Amino acid sequence: MVVAANVPDIDTVSWFGGSATYIQWHRNITHSLIAAPFIALLAVALVRVIGRREVRWLRAWAIALAAVASHLILDLTNVYGVRLWLPFSGQWFHWDLTPIIDFSIWAILLLGAAAPALGRLVGSEIGETRRESGNAGWAVTALLLLTAYDYSRSLFHDRAVAIMGSHIYNGLAPRRVGAFPSENPLVWTGMAELSNAYFNVPVDLRGNFHVSDGETYYKGQRTEAVNAAMASDPFQKLLTFVQYPLWSVEPAPDTEHATRVTLLDLRFGTPRQPGFAATAIVNNRNQVIASHFGMGGTRPR
Repeated sequence: MVVAANVPDIDTVSWFGGSATYIQWHRNITHSLIAAPFIALLAVALVRVIGRREVRWLRAWAIALAAVASHLILDLTNVYGVRLWLPFSGQWFHWDLTPIIDFSIWAILLLGAAAPALGRLVGSEIGETRRESGNAGWAVTALLLLTAYDYSRSLFHDRAVAIMGSHIYNGLAPRRVGAFPSENPLVWTGMAELSNAYFNVPVDLRGNFHVSDGETYYKGQRTEAVNAAMASDPFQKLLTFVQYPLWSVEPAPDTEHATRVTLLDLRFGTPRQPGFAATAIVNNRNQVIASHFGMGGTRPR
């Protein structure tokens, strides 16, 4: 189960091909429903061949398949999401309940793994007879805590989305709204898409919500320079992933008579602090002379 729960992330080897390749292949076919039975079979084969352990193939495959499913569910709950219907559809599914890295989930799973070992250590000190049944109890406890944690986050998320949908922003009703998680389950980043802009505002479920605390990011116009940038490889790869796209167009700082075009996903950053972003330098003949995809900066190369 441990091997099977991690095998879908074998696609992280795409990182060696660069960040643009990574965004294309991470959580790709290895995270799809159609691949899950084969990923489970691969995990069993790895244990059998590399671990040199005898296995009951059908039973081991069923256990491994459950572990692969747990991986897909965990990825589904976070803000990054997963493409379950590949290769038939590239649609992303994401519940936006947890951050990509959630230390609360780590703590819950660590409790389930470490508590039995700690119990055995204490028991050996006081001369208690070793019992294995306690391991299962801690495993069940960890799973129940994890389920309760994600369920409570789903309730908080629904509340944050409802708050975002109940307000007017810059005199306009939102076309769609979202709420993105932070480490604190009571604090979210609210996003409202308007006809001409995105409105970003913190949502504190403890009662501190003020529209005046938000910030407006106006949508850029689709110029010829934008169209040229969009055809470049980094932009094409990001476009398959982005959910709240924001374009910006400005003069290129180091190239005369050129334009810098940037596309970012507002789930992971802002124009001041970009996260996943593609950038292109386009000359005055609408030719892309440099383009780049980054996960924490937007300097082209």
